[in-house]
Amino acid sequence: MDHDVKPATLAVTGGRPDRVQGAPVNPPLVLASTYVSQGVPGPGEPLYTRIDAPTWHPFEQVLGDLESSRHPALVTGSGMAAIAAAFSLVPAGGRLVVPRHAYQVTLGYARDLAERCGVEVVVVDIDDTDAVLEAAQGASMLWVESPTNPMLEVADLPALIEGAHAAGALVGVDNTFATPLVQRPLTLGADVVVHSVTKYLAGHSDVVLGAVLADDDELHARLHAYRTTHGAIAGPFEVWLALRGVRTLALRVERSQANAAELARRLQQHPAVAQVRHPSLPDDPGHELAARTMDGFGSIIGLRPRGGVAAADALVDALRLWVPATSLGGVESSLERRRRFATESLTVPADLLRLSVGIEDVEDLWADLAVALDLALDVALDASR
Repeated sequence: MDHDVKPATLAVTGGRPDRVQGAPVNPPLVLASTYVSQGVPGPGEPLYTRIDAPTWHPFEQVLGDLESSRHPALVTGSGMAAIAAAFSLVPAGGRLVVPRHAYQVTLGYARDLAERCGVEVVVVDIDDTDAVLEAAQGASMLWVESPTNPMLEVADLPALIEGAHAAGALVGVDNTFATPLVQRPLTLGADVVVHSVTKYLAGHSDVVLGAVLADDDELHARLHAYRTTHGAIAGPFEVWLALRGVRTLALRVERSQANAAELARRLQQHPAVAQVRHPSLPDDPGHELAARTMDGFGSIIGLRPRGGVAAADALVDALRLWVPATSLGGVESSLERRRRFATESLTVPADLLRLSVGIEDVEDLWADLAVALDLALDVALDASR
């Protein structure tokens, strides 16, 4: 594949079958658990689908190309399977530095490692670069989300990667929110990148998958061995669907980011809104850093309505186009109040709504939000009387 072409082109052209007369344009779906094999299998010969599957290869190649990786991605059965593979690089008794507002299940798994394996877990505010690098001294791995889930803090990835490496730590980055169209951490020197393919890469809320990437030969081999021995594999059909989703990734990201920026601007001016977080806003704490280090601002909005939890719940109940659901990154716009989960970080405001902006017409999305915001404001005013 010609890596000089733009990512939007790679998403469409990568992983295609060889261009020979009569060949299919799309790679075939191979549904098989095992393959004909006698003697010692040669390099690249399929043997058993827990080890490798031909339907994985096109998706793994195109994601590797998009992340500018020397190796293809390693697709996994879920985003958490990819994170577990990355965390397997932290030795028993090592130190793992994680963002305070990372995905709640990531934080839960880090706590599990602390209990089972004696891993020292240090929680940091990922946008406080000096404090993060101080915590990274003597660490085995610095784990980064940027923007974070759900608080949308933006990390100084170049500075964190350079500083953590100087301290002797590996750097892993969950690039799910940004996608490789917005930032490519491996090009900055990150050691490991993971994706919840469930989200933007697949893009249609119909598969659960993950992926992990590493440039280094040894790290790639260790991650591959982890996937094989732990059985954290993906079904061929799901991976085939994810590849189909990647073909429209650039269009979906472009549209959803534009929608998110416009909605964030309007939300900031609405009387029912107490706070909006989106890096596109000039006064957002992460704006300058995102503008300098990223190729976009993402499609997630953090919203706190006036009136607290009651107003937030009333807003969700009043919406008709927006889907109340967990997860994110689909073509449809969705939202949820994150602290409805008891496992969510207690520093996440109880009334925070995480909005995943889709590709619908922005005027329709705004009309639905405006009605719901007015109702939420009524709830807030009634509560204050």
